[in-house]
Amino acid sequence: MEVRGLGQLLAALAAALFVRAIAGPGPALLPPADDEDADGDPEAGGEGGGVPPVTIRWARITCALKNKRGDVARFLLSNASGEAKPGRLLALMGPSGSGKTTLLNVLADQLTASPSLHLSGYLYINGRPISEGGYKIAYVRQEDLFFSQLTVRETLSLAAELQLPRTLTPERKEGYVNDLLFRLGLVNCADSIVGDAKVRGISGGEKKRLSLACELIASPSIIFADEPTTGLDAFQAEKVMETLRQLAEDGHTVICSIHQPRGSVYGKFDDIVLLSEGEVVYMGPAKEEPLLYFASLGLYHCPDHVNPAEFLADLISVDYSSAESVQSSQKRIENLIEEFSNKVAITESNSSLTNPEGSEFSPNLIQKSTTKHRRGWWRQFRLLFKRAWMQAFRDGPTNKVRASMSVASAIIFGSVFWRMGKTQTSIQDRMGLLQVTAINTAMAALTKTVGVFPKERAIVDRERAKGSYALGPYLSSKLLAEIPIGAAFPLIFGSILYPMAKLHPTFSRFAKFCGIVTIESFAASAMGLTVGAMAPTTEAAMALGPSLMTVFIVFGGYYVNPDNTPVIFRWIPKVSLIRWAFQGLCINEFKGLQFEQQHSYDIQTGEQALERFSLGGIRIADTLVAQGRILMFWYWLTYLLLKKNRPKYQQLLPPSEEDQNKQQVKEVKEKLHLLHSISA
Repeated sequence: MEVRGLGQLLAALAAALFVRAIAGPGPALLPPADDEDADGDPEAGGEGGGVPPVTIRWARITCALKNKRGDVARFLLSNASGEAKPGRLLALMGPSGSGKTTLLNVLADQLTASPSLHLSGYLYINGRPISEGGYKIAYVRQEDLFFSQLTVRETLSLAAELQLPRTLTPERKEGYVNDLLFRLGLVNCADSIVGDAKVRGISGGEKKRLSLACELIASPSIIFADEPTTGLDAFQAEKVMETLRQLAEDGHTVICSIHQPRGSVYGKFDDIVLLSEGEVVYMGPAKEEPLLYFASLGLYHCPDHVNPAEFLADLISVDYSSAESVQSSQKRIENLIEEFSNKVAITESNSSLTNPEGSEFSPNLIQKSTTKHRRGWWRQFRLLFKRAWMQAFRDGPTNKVRASMSVASAIIFGSVFWRMGKTQTSIQDRMGLLQVTAINTAMAALTKTVGVFPKERAIVDRERAKGSYALGPYLSSKLLAEIPIGAAFPLIFGSILYPMAKLHPTFSRFAKFCGIVTIESFAASAMGLTVGAMAPTTEAAMALGPSLMTVFIVFGGYYVNPDNTPVIFRWIPKVSLIRWAFQGLCINEFKGLQFEQQHSYDIQTGEQALERFSLGGIRIADTLVAQGRILMFWYWLTYLLLKKNRPKYQQLLPPSEEDQNKQQVKEVKEKLHLLHSISA
């Protein structure tokens, strides 16, 4: 009886906790306190107070692509107008190249800046310039980029630590994270690593929901999602869209671009914007309303049992199957655009979508709205150091490959230069071994860094754009966290190679050998960071890095004698990490060695060999200092490049008279083309 009573008590407690979990006020609705409230009441957001409602209205959005002469070559968007309301899910639909992503990026102030683009129009939030109120946005991109070795919970917890106000207690932050995991269906995979192409992790749909969860940390009023169903199967796509639908019901203003959704996904939309060739074909309520609208125009009836999204996509797409179908479909689209533009012109004349008199136009509306809760330098450093440490030490596949390559290279070089003696020919052998040692160490560190860092840079750019942390703490934490794992592989290489080749047999010389190749490895990694910060893609970095290293190899002290280097190239050996590593290894190996002498002109001592190859005259400490300077130079250059190359976004300008004239000329040309097509 006692056991049964205890079981009933535990069951009652479990049921009470479950009810509390699903019915209690969720911290996901708790908006973080503003900066001015950061030192005040931690409950400033109001428990369960919801997000501030936001209505976005845009008008005459035109994005033109210019040619080299400055003339308009193509309109990516043409005179687009619309509205997104809180509590409603708005979908931007249209065929490929219709301008969906461009319009989404314009509304989110995420359109990449380019001198060949001209962007104009009006954008308002709640009818006012955004500078009058702080509204936060979330932008979920097509690519789900994460640190692959962190778990889902760790990823969210770190985002919470970096973005939530410092006044929140650790317990509330943990509750916040747990609530997000529950709301977005990530509880079952919370302790699974995110994974990547090398290590299997969570599924594509779970990654997309994790992207949403990371963006929801700051309780944004507006959520933008760029084709959130791309790459997902039908089931996962519907789960992601259901999540967006739930967020809209929670009071968020949700805008997403989507190509061709299945019927059940289309049924979740409240409003849609249909785009074709950069122009709006329809903007209004979703579900049956667009079908009734197009049916009212005649001949555009959706057949029974047909997905409305497929019908609408076919209706506004150009059919390239034949010349006649291209002409007829283009004529149909032009008619639909003209019909809707006439309808909008009547509506706009009685609305305030255009710049109302007396209101101030504010460019970069959305960008000014983000509220930044930046932690102190040391707190940022500590959090980012923890992340970098976990990423480096958990990356088993990469570490195994690097360790295997270090062992294999050492065994191969040790077998070729097996137990070198003290003959005259061993002088050349020693020089060759030390040169390939310097080259192998540098190339191994360089290729690893340039293959990884460009992807990581994309994540860092996004996080810095949200104001999560500064560049200094990130770069410092990354460099320090990777020191142990970066030093391990040169030490493995040296520990195997040194006894196999029978290099200078004293422990102090072996320790100096390992120290030289370790510092060279760090310098090569720093160079890889610079290349990764400079190159736009991983492929470009993989091409640029080895090419640059080849120049340093040529002037590395073995192939070209420093005394014979042309004057215009004499600066290259001074900055070549290969040269300083090779020279330090040679001094460490040859000093104090005695060689067998068969002729009077033979080299008798190691010092004579160093002088003959112009490698003497300095100490090992001098080569280490030179490598340290090169190391710090590459780190400093990486910092400057990352600071300079952070993403820049196109500024939205109010339409000028010239823009309006160009638009009118474009419309006249289209009408003339339509009349010509009809007459033909």
